[in-house]
Parts: sequence; structure tokens; C-alpha cells
Amino acid sequence: MNYTDIKKQLKNTLSEERYFHTLGTADCAKKLAEKYGLDEEKAYLAGLLHDCAKCFSNEKLLEIIKNNLDVNENEMLNYKTLHAPVSSFVAHNDFGVCDENILSAIRWHTLGRLDMTEFDKIIFLADKIEPNTRDKKYSEEIFKILDEENGLNKALLRCYKETIKSLVKRDLKICLLTIEIYNKLQDLVQN
Repeated sequence: MNYTDIKKQLKNTLSEERYFHTLGTADCAKKLAEKYGLDEEKAYLAGLLHDCAKCFSNEKLLEIIKNNLDVNENEMLNYKTLHAPVSSFVAHNDFGVCDENILSAIRWHTLGRLDMTEFDKIIFLADKIEPNTRDKKYSEEIFKILDEENGLNKALLRCYKETIKSLVKRDLKICLLTIEIYNKLQDLVQN
């Protein structure tokens, strides 16, 4: 599939705001890939497809997970993250993506994982800081952090701090993986 076909399909399945966010994430992912010497086209595609299942009903997400995916019960604590593994599944099955780097980055763009690759990290960040729908002040702060030494890990740590604060503020459960990643990033930033 080419980008025009993918965008057309996404426009039909995503809300207008989610589609606008998707375009911003794709552009931001490409920009971050250029900054870190990674494949810009793969980053753009991962950004386009990262939320392709975001507007599915919870029932449909759970059905796809139950019938097709191995998702840890810890990941099932918050329904807002269920779209990530399903989006990876849909990217592969409906959009024909076979590249493991792209599928992994889509799969882990909400929670992350302990051993994220640089590619995983830039897609995770692009989702959080794209300029179309995200807070501009926060995005600018993250972009400044990225210019520091060890900036990628520092930026991720900053995002995890915000995520944890937000979950506590909304009285939502925190996946143990989130805490483990936060602790690992603390070690990476301090060493």
C-alpha cells in the first residue's frame, strides 16, 4: 500500500482528531528518525499506523487480543493501551507491514518495553510530542531535552514521569512494566 491509500483508509476509520494526531505523529517520527540517523520512511509509516486500531470498540480490541495475540495481563489493566498491540496486528494483517522494527514500535508505543530500540523510542516520543494535538509547551521542552547528552533517554524519562503523574491524578492503575521502565531509565540517565 502507498501512503495515499493508507491515509484514505485511516481517514475512514479514525476520528478527525485522531487522524490529525496520526499525521502529526508520522511527521514527527520522520523528523526524529532524521535526527538519530534512522530510516525516515519506516518511521513515517510507523507513525501513520501507530493508532490504526485506536477507534475500535473495547469489545473489538478484546476480541482480537483474545483470538490472536499474546498480551500480558498486566497490559490489560488500562483499556486505553489495548489499541497498541492490536494496531501492530492490524498493520501486519490489513496493511501488509512485515518489518519487525515497525511492528515492534507500533506494538510498544503506549507502554514501552524494557529493551526499547532507538526506533521504538522515537515512535513512542513522536506519539507524545507531535505538534498537531499535543501541548506545544511540553513538546518544546522534550525537543530541548533531546538536544542534551543522552537526550533520548532523558526525554523518555520525562515522558514516563508525566505518564505516572497523570495515572495517579486520575486514580488509574499503573502497569508494573511502566514502573520497571521508569526505574531503568533512571539508571540510564544517571550513569
